[in-house]
Amino acid sequence: MATSGLQHVAAMYAGVVAPPLIVGAAVGLTATELTFLTGACLFTAGLATFLQTLGIWKIGARLPFVNGVTFAGVAPMIAVVNSTDDKSDALPVIFGAVIVAGVLGFFAAPFFSKAVRFFPPVVTGTVITLIGISLMPVAFGWAQGPDPAADDYGSTTNLGLAGATLVIVLFLRRFTRGFVKQIAVLLGLVVGTLVAIPFGATDFGPVADAAVVGFPTPFHFGAPQFQLAAILSMCVVMVVSMTESTADMLALGEIVERPADERTIAAGLRADTLGSALSPLFNGFMCSAFAQNIGLVAMTRIRSRYVVATGGGFLVLMGLCPMAASLIAVVPRPVLGGAGVVLFGSVAASGIQTLVKAGLEKDNNVLIVAVSLAVGIIPITAPEFYHAFPETAKIILDSGISTGCVAAVALNLVFNHLGGGREADDEVTSPMDPQPASVH
Repeated sequence: MATSGLQHVAAMYAGVVAPPLIVGAAVGLTATELTFLTGACLFTAGLATFLQTLGIWKIGARLPFVNGVTFAGVAPMIAVVNSTDDKSDALPVIFGAVIVAGVLGFFAAPFFSKAVRFFPPVVTGTVITLIGISLMPVAFGWAQGPDPAADDYGSTTNLGLAGATLVIVLFLRRFTRGFVKQIAVLLGLVVGTLVAIPFGATDFGPVADAAVVGFPTPFHFGAPQFQLAAILSMCVVMVVSMTESTADMLALGEIVERPADERTIAAGLRADTLGSALSPLFNGFMCSAFAQNIGLVAMTRIRSRYVVATGGGFLVLMGLCPMAASLIAVVPRPVLGGAGVVLFGSVAASGIQTLVKAGLEKDNNVLIVAVSLAVGIIPITAPEFYHAFPETAKIILDSGISTGCVAAVALNLVFNHLGGGREADDEVTSPMDPQPASVH
């Protein structure tokens, strides 16, 4: 049980620590503060996993379901940071928005489980793809170095370390199997860090300064602040997160031969949202299901929820050990950038896999995906596109995930639901083909 639980932690560890690293770097946290934020996210991921696997009352799907910090919230949180004049207020604003979104999501869970038909694969696939695309600039920024003002920013050394890490991860994924293959990203970070030592890019100071035992002090970064624009943005993220979790529960239910019914989905969503609402109390972010662990359940055929709960226990222990959390602060940014290409690219690829099931041979769905992706990548390809809008509106508009999700849901309603929808039996041979190739 211990080794299987550890394997779940290894499979999702890089995904849990990436969001606090991204947001912490944007805020400008010191290495010590970054270690604290990472440990807090590990701790709250463990608590959320307990809620989901063991459950209390009508909370928790009671499936082998791992919860952790969702990638969907990263881009909107960066938008909040960028729109906040005093960066010390950024995390309290984010925490306040996550608390409100979590509470609203908790009460909406039973209704959302009935409304899941409005979030078919064409919507969820588009949103997941946008999550990966939106995070890629972060990986490219890391690959160039930690400080854009430094002389070595974008140097051949930094880009070489990023490239070497990427090659190591790809090599492990291609030529290993089983447990080693599952933790290829984690091993890539370790080897990449070792390779960076001779170049003077590795700083072990955070580990030396970290305590062996610690506790994520509630409201360490300040009391939550509640700003409407940030709350609306995180509510959109909560809808995305709940949609992903619903899809993951349906998939996991099939794998463990216990199909997730409406009651199970509602209970699972309550665990997700309650975990998200409680997470900011301990300085953590919004929590959601980790799809990579579902693949691990399918591969190992170990279906016990208590094994996953054991993994949650390890996450809590790591969160209570600042020294363990500080290890990730040792990893040079270029090394993180190399691994991030795989990590964030995998998120986008996962979205594309979902879109494959969406029926893109139908012209309606092609239009939904085309327009939603176009709207979603505006903040990436044209960062100043919304410069004339008020700052509060830009918090939402500068998040391609939020705008892309709203566009996908709205277009899906217009094309596939309202007025009976036009039966999307019209197949197209090309997205640019104005007429269906055949009508049945």
